[in-house]
Amino acid sequence: MTCCDFSLYPYAPSKVAPIILLAAFFFSTIHHIYLNIHYKSWKTTGTLPWGGLLFIAGFALREVSAFDTHNLPLFIASAVLLLVAPPVYALTNYIVLGRTLYYVPYFSPIHPGRVISTFVGLDAVIGALTGNGGARVANADATPSDIKVGKGLLRASILLQVISFFLFVVLEYVFHRRCIRAGILARKPNADANNKNAQKLRRILYLMYISSVIISSRHIFRVVDVWQGYTGYLEQHEWPLYVFDGAFMFANTVMLNIWHPMRYLPNDNKIYLGKDGVTERWGPGWVDKRPFLITFVDPFDIGGLFTKRGKERFWDREEEHPVVGGQQTGGDRKEAVDTV
Repeated sequence: MTCCDFSLYPYAPSKVAPIILLAAFFFSTIHHIYLNIHYKSWKTTGTLPWGGLLFIAGFALREVSAFDTHNLPLFIASAVLLLVAPPVYALTNYIVLGRTLYYVPYFSPIHPGRVISTFVGLDAVIGALTGNGGARVANADATPSDIKVGKGLLRASILLQVISFFLFVVLEYVFHRRCIRAGILARKPNADANNKNAQKLRRILYLMYISSVIISSRHIFRVVDVWQGYTGYLEQHEWPLYVFDGAFMFANTVMLNIWHPMRYLPNDNKIYLGKDGVTERWGPGWVDKRPFLITFVDPFDIGGLFTKRGKERFWDREEEHPVVGGQQTGGDRKEAVDTV
């Protein structure tokens, strides 16, 4: 077999599918850039265009690789980009949930800022494992032992992705249940029929649930893929890649194009929803005065249970905080409920 006959793919790679998905993610990403400018929400949803750019680059290299099937650097680069892009969308969910907890702080299981630092920290570990494992597997001079270690690191990174996202969903569920029990999200006659803030909060939670299911499905696919290995069904067929890394992730980004999170949340995390579930107020913001390292290691402040350290409950003094006018909240949130 000559070098030109050799292929890194166990099948004839499609030359059409990468172009279709590249174009799809391109238009979605352009729209996300526009939405970030419109809502001035780069700090909260700036990861959406970033994830889209990773997919664009990944499918672009996949297209080139389809014409040069023996080029190992191209093959590895496209695979790594498509591997790391979905966790960026998961990062968006972490940030949005953190902002949601700032909005209703009295039902937050942990300090809202710790949602981002904890899960981003886990993602950093996952990224390090993925990069190290991918480098070992792709190294042409690697020994069989190095390749085995690299595959083990990749398996560990993907499994940690699943565990991390499971914990995220549990955190969201606990917060959701607390809101329901307090009646903020209850669907009762005359309780919130005219309460648009409750409707917006309900919709942002539903968006996070749906996005979580989509991303978790992709994570499960990757876990099975890595455990089956190169000879497994998922590696021997091309369609699973385009379904789980392509169609599923595109559905997720389009959903967030249509129902952008910042249609329902304020841009400033000092704005919070009063305990009546109706009134938005300007508060001082929830500040965790513990050292950063302590907050990272103990995001739930379990140590505070033993030290009986008091927590700042500014929401118990909400009468001291001015009411937010509709023009002071993010973007066109006031009309968002009427149009969804």
